[in-house]
Amino acid sequence: MAEQSLPPALTSEINAVLDEAGVHADRRLVMRMLRTALQLGEDGTDRLDLKIASAALAEMRDAFRLFAPFRGVPKVTVFGSARTRQDDPLYVQARDVAAALARDGWMVVTGAGPGIMQAAAEGAGPALSLGVSIRLPFEERANAVVAGQDQVVAMKYFFTRKLMLIKESSGFLCLPGGFGTLDEMFELLTLQQTGKAEPTPIVLLDEKGGSFWEGMRRFVDEHLAPMGVISEGDFDRVVITDSVEAARAEITGFWRNYDSLRWVGDALVLRLRAEPTEAEVAELNEAFGSMLSDGRIERTPPLPPEAADDDRLDLPRLMLHLDQRQVGNLFRLIGAINALPSAPTA
Repeated sequence: MAEQSLPPALTSEINAVLDEAGVHADRRLVMRMLRTALQLGEDGTDRLDLKIASAALAEMRDAFRLFAPFRGVPKVTVFGSARTRQDDPLYVQARDVAAALARDGWMVVTGAGPGIMQAAAEGAGPALSLGVSIRLPFEERANAVVAGQDQVVAMKYFFTRKLMLIKESSGFLCLPGGFGTLDEMFELLTLQQTGKAEPTPIVLLDEKGGSFWEGMRRFVDEHLAPMGVISEGDFDRVVITDSVEAARAEITGFWRNYDSLRWVGDALVLRLRAEPTEAEVAELNEAFGSMLSDGRIERTPPLPPEAADDDRLDLPRLMLHLDQRQVGNLFRLIGAINALPSAPTA
């Protein structure tokens, strides 16, 4: 549906309000939100629907403000059961992997509850822990680790909470849990499979000798893939392990050489930390040429839109025209880029 314009007189009044409030950056987007809010009123929107929209926007603002001071710090989100007890081996795994990543300079994001969430926060420590809690009538308040530092935001809706648990992080760790944990894990896979989220490392961490995630793999291999409801290899984008060190290495190693991506028209630009050689680019074309809609993977300087935005101009780049049906397989290309001999060693 086409976006409706407000009467010029009303637009002028809103602009005056924005001037008085000192809102100048990204003004068009702020105006769009205000216009949408007014149109919800004009539409005679049901009161409950208005409450949902209003609360969701307010919750997102609170979460954006929580994360803003830490925008330059890499973050990993840890999912897992709130019911896991402190004497459970999984609790120890969550605490230890969070501590290992914190030593590498990563912050840990959790749902701020007990169980695995508290274990991860303990491992990272208060200064490197952020929490996005959910208000439930039967669940405890945010755990003391994040609450003590006031580094937590509480949300009413699961969908806004899930957005913030995923949006800010560059890696994800899932430990065994119930419906909520599985929902979060499958949300991650769906976003990666459909290309709605940029590629990120996803680790399914079990206790030593545990079979929880291997059971999930069997279900995928024996039921989902044969039915054709997913593609063969869709589950390969996750790493299943019972090793804290392997989990840490997967999260940090994903960013060994790969830095970021940007679409410029129909061209996909991958920014790297080290310039690949012509021979390495030729090998990438041989291995991944079937992922392209046309042309070849090529080295490139920053494209004009990148230069205009001063967007990571110091980094070397690869450009390709990706077959959109292959967007879910980008993680394989990134893995190969990280394994190039020219890639940084750490």
